[in-house]
Amino acid sequence: MKTTLLGGLTMALGLVAAALPVFAHHSFAAEFDGTKRITLTGVVSKMDWVNPHAYIYVDVKGDDGSVVNWAIETGAPNILYREGWRKDDLKAGDAVTLEAFLAKDGSHTGAARTVKLPDGRSLFAGTPNSTPPDQK
Repeated sequence: MKTTLLGGLTMALGLVAAALPVFAHHSFAAEFDGTKRITLTGVVSKMDWVNPHAYIYVDVKGDDGSVVNWAIETGAPNILYREGWRKDDLKAGDAVTLEAFLAKDGSHTGAARTVKLPDGRSLFAGTPNSTPPDQK
């Protein structure tokens, strides 16, 4: 009886633990507006290669001269790598142009579609709601 109960509890805990990453993830449509595409040009302040989404932080100068730091979500690092990205492609201080979708909450957050790198390459950023430029 104790063995069966212990085995059942172990299995239940395993199932709960396996489902935790799913709860931490969000859908594109829940957070971003796929109809509101923007283009941002600015200077990279930081690139975070983290799962489930990498982030590019970009300082964008407004028309009034004020600088706003945008958090731009990309695909997972593995997706970026498969799209041709390398960890040393973006460094703090690099000038970039990003095509992204605005966050629904009005914050300075976006979901990247493409990023034009300092060397002139334009790479797909793995946003789930968009198609790579060469597959339009």
